[in-house]
Amino acid sequence: MKSNVGTIIDHIWERTKANLYLPFLAVISALLIGSIVMVIVGYNPLVAYQAMFLGACGSKGSLSETLLKTIPLLFTGIGVAIAFKGRSFNIGAEGQFYMGALVVSWLGVVGKGIPAFLFIPMLLIVAFITGALYGALPGYLKARVGASEIVTTVMLNSIAIQLVSYMVQGPLQEPRHFYPETAEILNTAKLGIILPGTRLHAGLLLALLAAVLCYLLLYKTVLGYQIRAVGANAEAAEYAGINVKRNIVTTMALSGGLAGLAGAVEVMGVTWKLYQNISPGYGYTAIAVALLARENPLAVILSALLFGALNTGSNMMARSVNVPSVLSSLVQSLVIFFVVGYSVFEYKFAPNHKRSIAREEGLSV
Repeated sequence: MKSNVGTIIDHIWERTKANLYLPFLAVISALLIGSIVMVIVGYNPLVAYQAMFLGACGSKGSLSETLLKTIPLLFTGIGVAIAFKGRSFNIGAEGQFYMGALVVSWLGVVGKGIPAFLFIPMLLIVAFITGALYGALPGYLKARVGASEIVTTVMLNSIAIQLVSYMVQGPLQEPRHFYPETAEILNTAKLGIILPGTRLHAGLLLALLAAVLCYLLLYKTVLGYQIRAVGANAEAAEYAGINVKRNIVTTMALSGGLAGLAGAVEVMGVTWKLYQNISPGYGYTAIAVALLARENPLAVILSALLFGALNTGSNMMARSVNVPSVLSSLVQSLVIFFVVGYSVFEYKFAPNHKRSIAREEGLSV
């Protein structure tokens, strides 16, 4: 007789496996089209992809850098996935990332005398709350007055980025005023290294824990059921007694909080200070990560790892075989294109698509 733990693991695997076939097809299709483009412009795709693979995971150092790039994509990707699952389209993970990084870079300098075992959790909690509030605002506007969260989150992205730009050149600028950046955070605010000889820090463990907890939240709690019910059919959910407006705000707050954690972990584990353009677009890439994972928090782990590998491997591809890194960006874009394209095809031509979605969500139609 199987134990409860074994049954739960089997259930999780079956649910996650069902979401893998479309992303797998999307990645294979993107690599094939990318190969054709490389041949057209005069590059050997086999050599290029080999260089990309070696650059992403060919050594201890390259693998650690890939995992380092994966961490912020994991946090932001999970956050966006939760929002999308509730059909709240959070395009503001970038701004929420910046807000989390901002509050940690400030408190991480002034919190002298606080031991690390208290200081680090405190910073993470404050960053989550900051990101959650920044995400809840467009959620509230959507719930209250019907404002498009796509428009409001994009606007809030710009505000957050400009606010950080002002702070690192003004009130929070490092004491010598030589560079547009903050002072380095205290040692008690820094995340520990988990792989000696590399920059890989404990944020990876936190991100993996977040993926598991968010999966359990979505599929094993009342709140998660409500989020999925609103995402499946808001009118039916409201008729069933779910407070849809409150659910929208809660979903956006959770999403923003996770993006805020991404910014905090980036400062506490990698940069140790805040500067302009600290994010190369993690919040926007998170949209692709969530789409590729089909809004499944556990599948986001693989999706984020893929995009982290593409980012890291493209540098080696450019250096070793002189293939422009823009071709790596092309592959990432093609992945998104095929994920969306296959989803539309599935929706249009699979007769039982809506019913299969309902079964996957544990809802009825």
